[in-house]
Amino acid sequence: MIHTVTETGSTSADLAARLRAGERVAEGDWLVADRQVAGRGRQGRPWQDASGNFMGSTVVHPGPGDPPAHTLTLATALAAYEAVVPLLSDPRALAIKWPNDLLLGGAKLSGILLEREGDAVVVGIGINLAQAPDLPDRPTVALSDLGPAPDRDAFAITLAAAFDREIERWRTFGIEPLIRRWLAVAHPLGTPLKVHDADGVPTYGTFAGLAPDASLLLLLEDGTTRVIHAGDVTLG
Repeated sequence: MIHTVTETGSTSADLAARLRAGERVAEGDWLVADRQVAGRGRQGRPWQDASGNFMGSTVVHPGPGDPPAHTLTLATALAAYEAVVPLLSDPRALAIKWPNDLLLGGAKLSGILLEREGDAVVVGIGINLAQAPDLPDRPTVALSDLGPAPDRDAFAITLAAAFDREIERWRTFGIEPLIRRWLAVAHPLGTPLKVHDADGVPTYGTFAGLAPDASLLLLLEDGTTRVIHAGDVTLG
């Protein structure tokens, strides 16, 4: 089920509030907004919305036999990738940046934020279909920069179906094939990266793949490899 609202603060915040109130929000249900006035990205940054873009959230209820919940970020990125790539004339221009950003020609196309709420995980996704926000620290792009903007409602149906498939694969096959599939559509090994920690301190290196737990492997200039469990990653 895809439920659409004209305006809200944040679709993720709305679903989190329903969960805190004791409501059992079903997997496969999505809340999609025409406009968000208080969307959030990683590290508390505001997520700027725009008319015609996709802004929506859903819920996953991890079970005892499921992979670690943090690996849902890889599955979510793959779902977004699978929804976008058929819309492109050159799929090679699309890549995933750790942990879950979509880059189109090296510019940011999407934002994905996963937040724990009790035993559930709220998954928020924003994708620039019609307009790209102006960000001070990184280039951005919208699908409308390459041609007509996709219809938001049709895209929502495609994304919801892709997400259902990825969650089923996540549960059925586990982390190892998830990481292999993620790496196959990520930016290449050796890509220069800059990682800011929680205090804003940057570390420079090159992309060396993912650890078995889905952490980022960053090859430093001295030849050592650092395992990054959390951080704000940009190219270069």
